[in-house]
Amino acid sequence: MLRASAVCEAAGYPTASLVCEGFMRQAAATSVGLGFPNIAVALVPGHVGTQSKEELRRNILEVTTARVIENLTVTPAVKGVSSEPGARDIIFKGGFKAVNRFFYENEFSDGLPIVPPTREEVESFLSFTERDAEEVLGIVLPDNRAATIWSIAVNGVMAGCRPEYMPILVALIEGMCDPEYGVEHSGNTPGGDTLIILNGPIVKQLGFNYTQGALRDGFLPNTSIGRFWRLYLRNVAGFLPHKNDKATYGNTWRVVLAENEDVLQKIGWEPTSVEMGFAAGDNTVTIARYTGGGSLSSVSGSTPEQMLPYLADSVQRFNNWQITFTTSHGNGTLRPLVVISPIVAETIAKAGWSKSDVKRYLFEHARRPAWEFERQLRDWNIRGVWDLEEDVRMARIPKMFHESDDPNRLVPIVWEPEDFMIAVSGDPLRNNAYVFAHNAFLGYPVGKKIQLSRDWERLLAAERR
Repeated sequence: MLRASAVCEAAGYPTASLVCEGFMRQAAATSVGLGFPNIAVALVPGHVGTQSKEELRRNILEVTTARVIENLTVTPAVKGVSSEPGARDIIFKGGFKAVNRFFYENEFSDGLPIVPPTREEVESFLSFTERDAEEVLGIVLPDNRAATIWSIAVNGVMAGCRPEYMPILVALIEGMCDPEYGVEHSGNTPGGDTLIILNGPIVKQLGFNYTQGALRDGFLPNTSIGRFWRLYLRNVAGFLPHKNDKATYGNTWRVVLAENEDVLQKIGWEPTSVEMGFAAGDNTVTIARYTGGGSLSSVSGSTPEQMLPYLADSVQRFNNWQITFTTSHGNGTLRPLVVISPIVAETIAKAGWSKSDVKRYLFEHARRPAWEFERQLRDWNIRGVWDLEEDVRMARIPKMFHESDDPNRLVPIVWEPEDFMIAVSGDPLRNNAYVFAHNAFLGYPVGKKIQLSRDWERLLAAERR
């Protein structure tokens, strides 16, 4: 709503943005990023999702209405905006402890010690890219800052990355700037976090972990690059807790998930990069935001028919309220991710099943009764007048969601088999899996190719000496 109000205000039309009580700080921070620090807001007390109709009506009449009238009839006081230092300005001098104290007190860090981004360190990162340090990859919301090669290097240093990770960092921020990804939603209340999937020869070149403990910290490239993503969201995009980051709970950053391409090649399955439209052997990153999920222990069996029912049931269970993105306000943008261990993938492939076959199975079996589907959205989450029949009649969703009036008919959680994503990684000899519940268009999957400089091999060899 604030972005729409900013457009109207820029055109000379007064506005009044209705903001729930819990979002007032976010509104103030977002307004600065929009260039209208004094944008008028009208408080809606409490949270409308927990109020009766009578309570909501009383709050609107007694509190909100007066603010709306005032916002539309009285010119708001002018608020000043503090200027930011230039990209290459020295903002502090001191020892390691003093630098970290300064960065923490100014909300430049995530609470853990950072590597001080000295000019020398930043320049070492820039040596691993042929792109100009001042190049702007895009403007990232909510603070409307330019995402530059220089700022990527600065935050890479701070995160504890090595200089040779720079091409990966650049590709990641290209993904962050892609409108299809939707970085502006990174501070939504469910607190979804981005998972980075890495493919290509660079996995082995830079020593990423792609076997046992694939999602555990403790491996420098996996861990530091995951941390970099969160630091960039804070320092450049502007997602700070209690301000633009409204995660109710939130999580720490996720480490990079590197796929086991040795196993994928052995069983004849495409890596995630190929499914995202790249050539086999390309170095790529794929990003998507997930609101939760969990581990599946002991996916047992010697055939796909024995293993996949467990996976299908878990996929639909972990993607619970997220089905709102299947039908109601994110039509067809839900893309659940299933990460399976190599031995599970090998067992399924041994029976002649392709990755597409697995997706087809999940599409046909990761389903729930229509009455349960509607209860989740109408009665538990959205609390509106809504049903599958009406959505089909209005051509908002495919006909398969209402093929009969039987409340026990099973309906899918996605629109088509290819909406499921499957990656292979983890302990080669454990029959486990992990399901990620997707945040849909609030973090849609985007892939980017990692561009290595022409003298990559020489630079890499020199850095390792």
